[in-house]
Amino acid sequence: MRDPRTFDADASGGQSFGDLPEWDLSDLYTAPDAPQLKADLDWFEAEAKAYAADYEGKLDTLDADGMLRAIQRHERLDQVAGRIMSYAGLRYYQETTNGERAKFISDMQDRLTNASTALVFFNLEFNRLEDAFLDGLYEANADLARYRPTLDRLRAMKPHQLSDEMERFLHDASVVGASAWNKLFDETMAALEFTVRDETYGIEGVANLLSEQDRSLREDAAREMARVLSANVRTFARIHNTLAKEKEIEDRWRKLPTPQSARHLANHVEPEVVQALRDAVVAAYPRLSHRYYALKAKWLGLDKLRPWDRNAPLPMEEDRRIQWDEAVETVTTAYAGFDPRMAELAEPFFTKGWIDAPVKPGKAPGAFAHPTVTDAHPYVMLNYLGKPRDVMTLAHELGHGVHQVLAAEQGEWLSSTPLTLAETASVFGEMLTFRALLKAAPDQNARKVLLAGKVEDMINTVVRQIAFYDFECKLHAARREGELTPDDIGALWMSVQAESLGPAVEFMEGFESFWGYIPHFVHSPFYVYAYAFGDSLVNALYAAYEETPEGFQDKYLDMLRAGGSKHHKDLLAPFGLDASDPAFWDKGLGMIEGFIDELEAMD
Repeated sequence: MRDPRTFDADASGGQSFGDLPEWDLSDLYTAPDAPQLKADLDWFEAEAKAYAADYEGKLDTLDADGMLRAIQRHERLDQVAGRIMSYAGLRYYQETTNGERAKFISDMQDRLTNASTALVFFNLEFNRLEDAFLDGLYEANADLARYRPTLDRLRAMKPHQLSDEMERFLHDASVVGASAWNKLFDETMAALEFTVRDETYGIEGVANLLSEQDRSLREDAAREMARVLSANVRTFARIHNTLAKEKEIEDRWRKLPTPQSARHLANHVEPEVVQALRDAVVAAYPRLSHRYYALKAKWLGLDKLRPWDRNAPLPMEEDRRIQWDEAVETVTTAYAGFDPRMAELAEPFFTKGWIDAPVKPGKAPGAFAHPTVTDAHPYVMLNYLGKPRDVMTLAHELGHGVHQVLAAEQGEWLSSTPLTLAETASVFGEMLTFRALLKAAPDQNARKVLLAGKVEDMINTVVRQIAFYDFECKLHAARREGELTPDDIGALWMSVQAESLGPAVEFMEGFESFWGYIPHFVHSPFYVYAYAFGDSLVNALYAAYEETPEGFQDKYLDMLRAGGSKHHKDLLAPFGLDASDPAFWDKGLGMIEGFIDELEAMD
């Protein structure tokens, strides 16, 4: 295996950040041709057939013990399939341009999809069971009742369920539907090359240049991004048109009232809660992003910010790169300062090959924490380039990882947290790291740099993501009226950008194509509001921590440990918080506003 520092130097202008870790996927499987992987595939195919033979058409005849056995067998099937696809997916994301890896993930998906057709009956048949029948089973067996939160989320789709034959068709066709377009998007993005001052970058590398001190370099990077994205905008438009139309067709057949409904059901969150969040953030645009960007233009000595100035460092900010060991120390110390158990849970990520940090040719852009399966452990992907924001990204993804480790105690069906709460631990991890750095700031300039960086991160997490959500809402509504040209999509994009960023930002030609590289629009429609939900929730949580620190750590870890076993009302109740209260969101937004107040007072 090549030294990761070599990969890093190739991708980051010759700079090294220390011994960056790479994944050791052997905890899943030792190789694509590993005997255990073949054995698991064979077992899955045989067990899926046996499961259907044992239970299809018979769920309404089961007693409580029999239903528990059926669910536990299904859970084991999901676990084995999840292990296989986690391994295939993580290998693929390490090198999306590798033909063998792309073929391997497609082959695994095909085999598992074909085999799991036998299991489609379970959801359909379970949703036809009477409520009274299920209530009786839950009362008779506490172990079965433990699964009720997951089963209730399944039954939320009951009114939107299609015929058994149609559901099987959609299941079988899925491999050539959204997942195929997702792969086309990933491969297209990974293959893009951006040339800035005779250096060639992928999307991560060129986007990283937008936060350099040298303004002319930032402008060159932004214009090159605009050139390359504009050159590929027809492909991006085709992907978005197809996925939005596919979604419209399925939503229409399922009688889902809005394009967002499926996401709200999956998140187990009420539409009015999301609408209250969206409305609160949009109403706060003038107090948050508009005000902050006007301040930043003044700091930079500009009449208007251009797209390449929005994430620029402040003039007094040191232009230094943070070594990997320093980043690790910063985050783990902040975690330990909150609770030593947090640092203990984070430790194996750094020592056991659970993190893949270097930027590498063909590697997927961005960062994520993948939970894999509950009898293994999560893996974190980064594209580490030594910027302060990369340290915060490490804190963010490590928060996800800690959450996933704790929630794994719930088992496969109850560990997965709805997206609205999935960002809680990640954003809280960022907040802990930020507060530790702020406390240690040696002077007012250092404090100003930290506060400005945090405000920008919060604006990117709250304002930007709600603007993304509005863009998606507009895109899907417009697609229902007909095919959208790249110019049509660009106009929708620019409308939300202007509204959210405000009059202090002036756009450049080509910025109308920047929607093309946002992966969430492709992979997870309407995912993005979860970021704003999580950030605002964490701001309120942290305020509760400052007001009443006694016993907070135990309650917080218990909340993470609950995974998907409780509704957001029940999870937040111990902290005296309620996300269904419209005033709740103003508390979170108020923290951002307070930071901007402090920055204004420093001038």
